[in-house]
Amino acid sequence: MLSSRTAVAQHPDQKLAAVFSKGHNQILVAAHRGDWRNAPENSMQALLNSIEKGFDIMELDVKMTKDSQMVVMHDQTIDRSTNGKGKVSDYTLAEIQQFRLKNGLGRTTPHRIPTLKEMMLAAKGKIIINVDKGNDHLKEVFRILQETETLNQTIVNIGDNLSFDQLKSHEVIPAEAYLMVVVNMKGTDALPTIKSYQPNKRSIIQPVFDTDTLKNLKMLPEIATKQVLWLNSLWPSLNGGHDDDLAVEENKKKESWGWLIEKKPAILQSDRPAELILYLKKAGLHF
Repeated sequence: MLSSRTAVAQHPDQKLAAVFSKGHNQILVAAHRGDWRNAPENSMQALLNSIEKGFDIMELDVKMTKDSQMVVMHDQTIDRSTNGKGKVSDYTLAEIQQFRLKNGLGRTTPHRIPTLKEMMLAAKGKIIINVDKGNDHLKEVFRILQETETLNQTIVNIGDNLSFDQLKSHEVIPAEAYLMVVVNMKGTDALPTIKSYQPNKRSIIQPVFDTDTLKNLKMLPEIATKQVLWLNSLWPSLNGGHDDDLAVEENKKKESWGWLIEKKPAILQSDRPAELILYLKKAGLHF
């Protein structure tokens, strides 16, 4: 018989809901653009690898094609990540899927650009998804999540430095949606922006900071007692220098991941998800 912990680990909707419960002391790991070191970023294979390797969350990015179809792509153009050129919005879905994705070494692979709907259907019941870069098309993003019945296992980024009142004034947000706002901690309105989301019990705060000397960073552990925090161990510009490369390349895990953990995040996004999970398991912070 499966234990309750094992059961929760197998169901992304329950795993995500548990993040908001009092006493939750586990840290979920989000794979930035999926398992991009072993498959093209934002590809179906990057998602399948993330599921197989037991990552909690896959972060992906969306753009809209000329014929209003949501595809998974980070940049406004396809130049960097495919063997084609031009803006995503220059092509219809049928046209853009003729191109092939490049891997991390810049080599063309057989993989094509997936649609958001395809990715959500493949992720359904298997892994939490974080939809990023869809700020200008939230209505369409939510429509796809509702259509695929994956709203309860998805975190949707709704913008940067945007108060909850501002969000409600120009967007219709499903009551059951999990939302995430990115907050630049250098901003004078950083703390008020964070506090504005307290009434929404399904909102996540993603503080970003390019220096670790900001006084308001000391507030993060206290904020974490009232709201869910998502921190990044990606590039130094997002975490004041406490990044993945410091942890892995320089073997300074305590100074990197350890420093971030002290801020009490419920979720850490990483370009080294496998290594981070091992670190968290040793610390008793990941099942």
